[in-house]
Amino acid sequence: MAFVNGLKCRECDREYPPEALNVCDFCFGPLEVVYDYATISEVISQDRIAKGPLSIWRYRDLLPADSDDPVDIMAGFTPLIKARNLGKQLGLNNLYIKNDSVNPSFSFKDRVVSVAATKAVEFGFDTLACASTGNLACSVAAHAARAGIRAIVFIPSDLERGKIIGAAVYGPTMISVEGNYDDVNRLCSEIADNYPWAFVNINMRPYYAEGSKTLGYEVAEQLGWRLPDHVVVPTASGAMFTKIWKGFNELACLGMLDGVESSSFGPDQNTVHHPAVTTRMHMTQAAGCAPIVTAWESGSLQVMPVRPDSIAKSLAIGNPADGIYSMRVVNKSAGTAYAVPEEEVVPGIKLLAETEGIFTETAGGVAISGLKHAVDSGAIKPDDLTVVYITGNGLKTQEAVESVVNPLTVKPFMGAFEEAFNQRGG
Repeated sequence: MAFVNGLKCRECDREYPPEALNVCDFCFGPLEVVYDYATISEVISQDRIAKGPLSIWRYRDLLPADSDDPVDIMAGFTPLIKARNLGKQLGLNNLYIKNDSVNPSFSFKDRVVSVAATKAVEFGFDTLACASTGNLACSVAAHAARAGIRAIVFIPSDLERGKIIGAAVYGPTMISVEGNYDDVNRLCSEIADNYPWAFVNINMRPYYAEGSKTLGYEVAEQLGWRLPDHVVVPTASGAMFTKIWKGFNELACLGMLDGVESSSFGPDQNTVHHPAVTTRMHMTQAAGCAPIVTAWESGSLQVMPVRPDSIAKSLAIGNPADGIYSMRVVNKSAGTAYAVPEEEVVPGIKLLAETEGIFTETAGGVAISGLKHAVDSGAIKPDDLTVVYITGNGLKTQEAVESVVNPLTVKPFMGAFEEAFNQRGG
């Protein structure tokens, strides 16, 4: 059984039962899952986790699901790779890549959707739905297929072809909306009020967002139950960014990190910062859609919506739901926020591919170029243990790097090959 006490408003602290709710009916603040950490502390251990499945469900004690049979396509436990070549080029001796592009539907969204789909089945929904910039549509369609329920996914009409195909292959009902993601999300919010569907990132959002905590848990476990000095995270709504931080603090408060004593209070990314969590959180957005970075740089307490105009479509959320909370995490962790110029996104993709053999989508290009900036600015030092999160696969955004295709075309003769090869410079 899940160790869940209920839901709580992140603004006014009003409490709600653990139902398919996402907004406080008093102040309209977002709701978040509240756990019984005292009971969790009595059962959780490094050994218990190690005996679990090689998926996010090895951390089930810290996830809000009751089912013994979660909707699981084996998301999570993705590689943490020592990036020696990229590190050498950037001047970093302890750089790691958390490669979430190898999840079953090829993005980190499988983590959050696995949790949301499991809760949807528990609540008795027969339809799984979402508003998506692409990766989420793929994951929702895949998990609905696994659960044996209907999938309805809503996407912007200008989505990359690879993401459209990547969702369509699972057989969902796809709705292409003439507008950007924020237009899609507004429409879906209205639909969610009128149709009995489980929208993973609307009425199921409190549970859905918790899946991103596993990105923090896994990095800590894979580093031998310690935390990195820095993490670099590509950011859209801000939810993943805040949940990685929450995951770090939960582990510290529960005494799960080597050499760190447990605390008597429950972790909450808005109010709790365990003193042992010294990881600096670095947020990266693409300049064509950087409302959180803009607010942070100006010192504003409000994130003003923008109209996205970015090559990084998976990050193109102009009105980020967790914007203010992610800014608090940047400040609390003594981190940074940086808007990567649009012309540096593709070079970031190519740099990662050419040094480490990992083909990432445009969001990964934002992360790598943002990492480079953090190093160049002195925010990350050469010996700092640093993790950069790669959240999606480059096969989904091939259009962005089509210019790299420039093969030598030769006749099937040795002379023709050698002439062309030598002209190219060997």
